[in-house]
Amino acid sequence: MSDPADPIRSSRFRREREAGWRRLDAIVTRVERSGAGALDFEEARDLALLYREALNALSVAREISLDKALLAYLDALCCRAYLAVYAPRERLGGVVRRFFTTGAPGAIRRSGLALALATLALVLGAVAGFLLFREDSSWYSTFMPGSLADGRGPASSREQLEAVLYDTGGSPLGELGAFATYLFSHNTGIAILAFGLGVAACLPSFLLAFYNGLILGVFAGLHADRDLGLDLFAWLSIHGVTELAAIVIATAGGFRLGLAVLFPGRRTRRDALRHAGHDAAKLAVLAAVMLVAAALLEGFARQLVTGIGPRIAIGWGVGALWLGWLLLAGRGSAVREDGR
Repeated sequence: MSDPADPIRSSRFRREREAGWRRLDAIVTRVERSGAGALDFEEARDLALLYREALNALSVAREISLDKALLAYLDALCCRAYLAVYAPRERLGGVVRRFFTTGAPGAIRRSGLALALATLALVLGAVAGFLLFREDSSWYSTFMPGSLADGRGPASSREQLEAVLYDTGGSPLGELGAFATYLFSHNTGIAILAFGLGVAACLPSFLLAFYNGLILGVFAGLHADRDLGLDLFAWLSIHGVTELAAIVIATAGGFRLGLAVLFPGRRTRRDALRHAGHDAAKLAVLAAVMLVAAALLEGFARQLVTGIGPRIAIGWGVGALWLGWLLLAGRGSAVREDGR
């Protein structure tokens, strides 16, 4: 039943507290426009005190069923004040710095099982592809996409394969840049598929990584058959260490999601998926960063550096830097990530 005194009671309730609400609104508006750093000591103190008073007023207003307009006003004011007090105020530079110092390395260290499964799929595929090619060279055409073969196949002579491995082509840097862009697009597509398919109980991502291993295996088998195994190792090292690591990391991100679905533990599957998603997203971003680096190495350094020793040194040197960063960065930080 409606109480005719309600409008009067709401008006008196608001009149007694409105000065504090207006002050809180002014402070919150300043935070929204200029950030919390723009507040002086008195404003920062008043923000905390007035926020608590507004929450108490909202609680009382709900308890005594004051008019809806007043409740809506207080609810909106308290939500804005909450964001001003508790929402992260870190700038973009701080977010990026935190990702590289603690976020990505922490996600890698918490994803050992997923990384092991992704690596296993790639290695098993590579070994199987190599052995299948040694048994029957026609497997090369079965597994190798024509766009990646680039004219190389079982009919290629040693001289033809060697020419590709050491050809700088006299290409201007503009053409090398276009090549790097193509490779970046191709490898990004693989990484996105491997990541996205992982949530389907891991199996599609495992098969995709295994298939990429098959491609690598038959490619290695072709060159080993022409006594160019070491040359190919150097040719691949300069970019492949970073590129394959990126694909493994993207696949591991998909596995984190798939494992959360398969083995949620004490959580519900939805909660387990949401929890694993924090680290999975970090792995996906890290893989993208590494693919950019791999594309640059493949499009430029690989064609500008032709010696076996320098190619191996650059590729595995860059790999050692990645490994050192991901294993050691952020270990002494007081920030507790826990996948969040």
